[in-house]
Amino acid sequence: MKKPLLALSFAALAALCAGRAAAGVSIQAWTAPSGARVLFVETRVLPILDVQVDFAAGSAYDVREKSGLAGLTRGLLDAGAGDLDEEKIAERLADVGANLSGGTEPDRASVSLRTLSSERERAAALELLRQVLQSPSFPAGALEREKARTVAGIRESLTRPDGVASRRFSTALYPGHPYGFETTVESVSAIARDDVEGFYRRHYSAARAVVTVVGDVSRSQAEELAQRLTAGLPAGGADGVVPEVTLPSREVVRISHPATQSHIYLGTPALRRGDADFFPLLVGNYVLGGGGFVSRLLKEVREKRGYAYSVYSYFQPLKVEGRFQIGLQTKREQADAALKVVEATLADFLRDGPTETELAAARRNLIDGFALRLDSNRKILDHVAVIGFYGLPLDYLDQYPKKVAAVTRSQIRDAFRRRLQPRHMVTVIVAGG
Repeated sequence: MKKPLLALSFAALAALCAGRAAAGVSIQAWTAPSGARVLFVETRVLPILDVQVDFAAGSAYDVREKSGLAGLTRGLLDAGAGDLDEEKIAERLADVGANLSGGTEPDRASVSLRTLSSERERAAALELLRQVLQSPSFPAGALEREKARTVAGIRESLTRPDGVASRRFSTALYPGHPYGFETTVESVSAIARDDVEGFYRRHYSAARAVVTVVGDVSRSQAEELAQRLTAGLPAGGADGVVPEVTLPSREVVRISHPATQSHIYLGTPALRRGDADFFPLLVGNYVLGGGGFVSRLLKEVREKRGYAYSVYSYFQPLKVEGRFQIGLQTKREQADAALKVVEATLADFLRDGPTETELAAARRNLIDGFALRLDSNRKILDHVAVIGFYGLPLDYLDQYPKKVAAVTRSQIRDAFRRRLQPRHMVTVIVAGG
């Protein structure tokens, strides 16, 4: 069954997918009888089906004393289901050429399946996914193994300057908020099997689920599989509300470390999903630090002064204000000088915004590159899942190039000034001079 797929040349696949992306993505949406939200994109280009189920069950729903519970729960879903152990699940996936993946983010936990769309393979893979979602067994041995692996990862990260900086930066950005909870050896060690089962029962319900289906099936088949995957989920608890964010006070945190390279992070909570400022911030950030070699930060920090090989900035929109972050690493003896350049570059951008030339280039590059973000089923799945989970308009992908093209300099200046206020900016420096 796999040989015809492998025989298709990369160029042929690219041409087919690019044509599909240019033609737009038609998203159908409905609510299943189970209560789950469903989004569906039918595409017959390849005999492949991609399914993703997102739950409002990310790390934002952890409690501080057991931070890490959301990640452990998601990680153990496919460690055993019904009468199948981990090895049997892997064998059955291999038998039908399917792949099961996913992970945990601040707002959501995801389970993704890729399978051939032929009847036998599709039915077997979807049944396996159903069992993983509805009947996880959370084996005690697997839990202890994953806890040990997590603890080892925490201890290892605390030896690295980037790990120390990342953890401290999150707690400084979000004091007292779940987005900033630090997963520690103690919090992971405190998690018991009952905690995992309880988290699953509370958060893995149909009412908190969004099912995204992309590929070679009909609308009726998509309706059937979405209902089958979600009808037997737990009843669940409260809805997926994330606490509001309190903006931090301006702070500079210096942490000693023997590393020869300093790691510097600057930022503030800034942007929600669906916010009206999204496109001005997106386009403006391309100029500031998101556009690679054409960004201002890279020109000022690397090209003009040679302080760092790489410097970047990005926005991470979430249910409530996700972070804006600038990051770089530099020789420890020039950390303060590099930081001053970054701060001056940001201040100049907040004052003046982009030039007309920079704005035109950013709009052009973002629009021209957009088709490449939709040139495979997997990429379409990723985008449509975000649309479904965060309740974005169904024509979001069609509107994206138009929204980018409409952004003005004044909109960028206004959005950046409101969102990136110096009195709320946090800076963390690890291994400074």
